[in-house]
Amino acid sequence: MSTATVEAATEVAAPEPFWNRLRRFGVALIVLGGLAAVLFGSLAPSKDARFTLTEDAAGAALSINGQFGAVLFGVLTLVAGGLLVAGLLKRWSNALLVIGIVTFVLSFLCWQVAGQFMSLEDTLSGTMDLALPLVLGALAGVLGERSGVVNVAIEGQFLMGAFAGALIGTMAGSVWAGLISAAIGGVIIAAILAVLSIRYLVDQTVVGIVLNLFALGITGFLYERLMQPDAVKYNAPPQMPTVKIPGLADIPVLGPVFFDATPLLWIALILVAVIHFGLNRTRWGLRTRAVGEHPTAADTVGIRVRGLRYLNVLLGGVVAGLGGAYFTLVATGSFTKNMTAGAGFIALAALIFGRYTPIGAFGAALFFGFAQKLAFYLSAINSPVPNQFLSMLPYLATIIAVAGLVGRVRAPAADGLPYVKS
Repeated sequence: MSTATVEAATEVAAPEPFWNRLRRFGVALIVLGGLAAVLFGSLAPSKDARFTLTEDAAGAALSINGQFGAVLFGVLTLVAGGLLVAGLLKRWSNALLVIGIVTFVLSFLCWQVAGQFMSLEDTLSGTMDLALPLVLGALAGVLGERSGVVNVAIEGQFLMGAFAGALIGTMAGSVWAGLISAAIGGVIIAAILAVLSIRYLVDQTVVGIVLNLFALGITGFLYERLMQPDAVKYNAPPQMPTVKIPGLADIPVLGPVFFDATPLLWIALILVAVIHFGLNRTRWGLRTRAVGEHPTAADTVGIRVRGLRYLNVLLGGVVAGLGGAYFTLVATGSFTKNMTAGAGFIALAALIFGRYTPIGAFGAALFFGFAQKLAFYLSAINSPVPNQFLSMLPYLATIIAVAGLVGRVRAPAADGLPYVKS
C-alpha cells in the first residue's frame, strides 16, 4: 500500500478564510471591553483583588486594586478588538482574539475578587477535576468521528461506565475492578452503536440518542431494583486513592494538581498524548484519517474500512467508560440515577470546539471545567451575579463553536456517512 496514496485520501479542501469572522469578533471585543471598563470598573470596590498561589490568603501572587484592574483589563480587551477590526498585526490575529477573551475574564474577576482572594491552586485543581470526564468523553468522540462514526452516545457510555464501576467495584471490593468494569460498560454501548451504524447502516445520530435513553433507563431501573434496596452490598464502591509523587508534588500550584492526584487523571493526560501522537505519527492514525475523510479511496488501497471503524468505536467506548468511572470512583462514593447530568453532551461540545483533535478537545474541556469551577467560586463568595448566568458559559461557547464563529470548525468529510462497499 502506498503511503502517498493514503495521504492523498486524507487531503481536504483548504478552509475558507475567516478573517471577516475575526473582524466581527473584534467588534464584539470592543463592545465587551467598553462594557468591562465602564460597568465592571464602576461596580468594583476600591479594594485589592488578591490572586494567591496557595489555598489560603497567604502568598499572594498578584494583588491589584479591583477598580483599577477592571478598567485596565477592560481597556486591553478593547484594544485587542480594535487591532482585529483595523487589520493590524494580522499574523497575530488568533493571539489577539485569545488575549481579548482572557483580559475580559480578568476584568470580570477583578470586580468579583475585589476585597476577596482567589486561589490559583484551588482554581486549577477544580478545573482539572471538573474537566477530567469531559476530556475522556471528548477523546472517545475523537476516535469515532475521525474514522467517520458520529458518537452522540457518549452520555450513555458515561452512565453505563459509572453504573458498572459502582456495582462491580462494590461487589469485588476493589477500585481497579470497578475501573475495568466501567471500561467494559462503555464498550457495551459502543458495540451496539458500532453494529447498528456500521453493519446495519442506521442513522448514527438517531442511534446515539436512542442509546443514551437506553442507558438512562436500564441504569435507572437497576438502581431502583438492586442498588437502592441494599446500597451497602451493591452501591458503596471504594474511592480511587490519590498518589503523591515526592518532590514533584511540592512544586507551587502545578505540583499539588498534577503530582498529588488520582491515577485516572494521569491516564487521561497520557491518553491525550498517545491519541494525538497515534493520529498524526502512526500507520493506524494515517488509516483512520483516510477512512474518516475518503473511505472509498482508503478501501481501494486495501484498508478495511468497516473493521477500522469497529476498532476505533470500541476503543472510544473504553475511554468513555473510564470517564464514567470518574463519577462513582472519584467524584462521589455511589451511583445515582442520571448522575452524569448531560456531561456526555458537554464532552461532545468540547470535541467540536476542539476541532476534532485530541489537543483541541483537551483545551476545550479545560475551558468548560474552568467555567463550572468559576460558578462554584462565585457562589461561595456570595457574588451578586446569579450562578445560572455563569453556568451558561459552556453552552454559549458551544453555540459559538458549532456556528463556526471562532474559526472554521470542519468535521471529517465522511463523518456520519455509512460506508457501503461497491
